[in-house]
Amino acid sequence: MRKLGFVALVVLLGLATAQSGQALFGQYCASCHQANGQGLPGAFPPLAGHVPEILAKKDGRTYLLDVVLFGLQGQIKVKGQTYNGSMPAWGPQLKDDQIAAILNYITTAFGNKPPAGFKPYTADEVKKERAKKLTPEKVYALRQTLKL
Repeated sequence: MRKLGFVALVVLLGLATAQSGQALFGQYCASCHQANGQGLPGAFPPLAGHVPEILAKKDGRTYLLDVVLFGLQGQIKVKGQTYNGSMPAWGPQLKDDQIAAILNYITTAFGNKPPAGFKPYTADEVKKERAKKLTPEKVYALRQTLKL
């Protein structure tokens, strides 16, 4: 009986994390990327369909984390559309577990399917990456190496 209670607790904690990722996305990200992850053509790029493309690249996982932590500045192309805005750095406003929750949410939301073997982002992973203290321009340079 105790084992069943522990399993239920783990499931509930997992659901709470998933819900918090969705809620955090709604609070911090949806105004630009839209609640459906489709973005706004020419203004804000879509996450739907694009997150799996990023994660499929070598170093894509780290790049995606860096974008959320440190922001992004520079012209990018997503699904044939050019965007030349800037993404704010959310690292100063959000805690490590909140950033991990958002990243895990966008990895599986909007019809996105993570690559085989994908492991959810963790607060410890975010904390380690946060120590790099990158600029949005350096994150842009990382994007160029991914050839997205």
